[in-house]
Amino acid sequence: MQTLTVELEDRSYPINIGAGLLHQQSLLQAAVPARDILLVSNTTVAPLYAGAVREAFADRHVVEVILPDGEQHKSLGMAGRVFDVLVANRFGRDALVLALGGGVVGDLAGFVAACYQRGVDFVQVPTTLLAQVDSSVGGKTAVNHPGGKNLIGAFHQPRGVLADTDVLATLPERELQAGMAEIIKYGLICDRGFFAWLEKHIDAVRGREAQLLSQAIYRSCQIKAQIVGRDERERGDRALLNLGHTFGHAIEAATGYVEWLHGEAVGVGLLIAARLSQRLGGLTEQDVERVRQLLERAGLRTDAPRIGAARAASFMSADKKVQAGRVRLVLLRAIGEAYVTGDYPDAALQDTLQAQFGA
Repeated sequence: MQTLTVELEDRSYPINIGAGLLHQQSLLQAAVPARDILLVSNTTVAPLYAGAVREAFADRHVVEVILPDGEQHKSLGMAGRVFDVLVANRFGRDALVLALGGGVVGDLAGFVAACYQRGVDFVQVPTTLLAQVDSSVGGKTAVNHPGGKNLIGAFHQPRGVLADTDVLATLPERELQAGMAEIIKYGLICDRGFFAWLEKHIDAVRGREAQLLSQAIYRSCQIKAQIVGRDERERGDRALLNLGHTFGHAIEAATGYVEWLHGEAVGVGLLIAARLSQRLGGLTEQDVERVRQLLERAGLRTDAPRIGAARAASFMSADKKVQAGRVRLVLLRAIGEAYVTGDYPDAALQDTLQAQFGA
């Protein structure tokens, strides 16, 4: 097992990464001190792994909420179902919410934990690659709104993250590929060496070669932990983690959170950001081609849906990074060097959107 720490003074917490962590009962028990535990999972993950959690806490009061699977269920209505269970079972402020699943489960369970009785503890046990390298770390919790992705949420840090790499053996190929988009993002924003490492090893990582996959997860979490430690509430560097997301969120919202997985949309968003960066003189044509090729080798889509530039811009305007009515974008000066800006020519953005999404 490898352990990282998200350094947030008295709210610091560990990220444990390793094989078989779900079956290390003493580790689970140490991470979860509460007697009353709400286990939140979904219909795909619970049959596979909820039993291990129940065994670890056989002497505790564990109540389960099993949600439908899918991004379209990350809603206020579904969060309301979870609140109802907490209230019906008279859980107090010393209860703990344990999120067992991918990004949807983790985001929704964390949002509920942030709001219930003004905040109760929660622990993340991510079961997808995307959740292990990104959404389980950093304390962003949210549900979606028809008008945009993650518009209703709160910052609420977990007590800890337990990333069992063995669970990735049961992860569908499409879900694994979706997680690769977030891994590639880390190389693009601040580590050109990691990007080059991925170019060399992407086939083995995608093939679930255990040591290399663990290396990719560890480095991704290390980068995110360092950034979150410097900027918990996204007032500076943390915004860099949104590379590709403004475009990706527009794709998800425009297609009803059904057709595209989050990572798939982010992958296309990374390429759109690279192409806009090229228009603005940051990247070379060769750089953009490296990005495109790596995404394709990871099994990700590189063509945006033809939702129309105006529709894409409309959803982008509802993005959380809008300031004074202007969309702030994460762009690239070079591979491994990202920056946040609202100072870009509107014509360059419009041309890029039309080229990618259609007129």
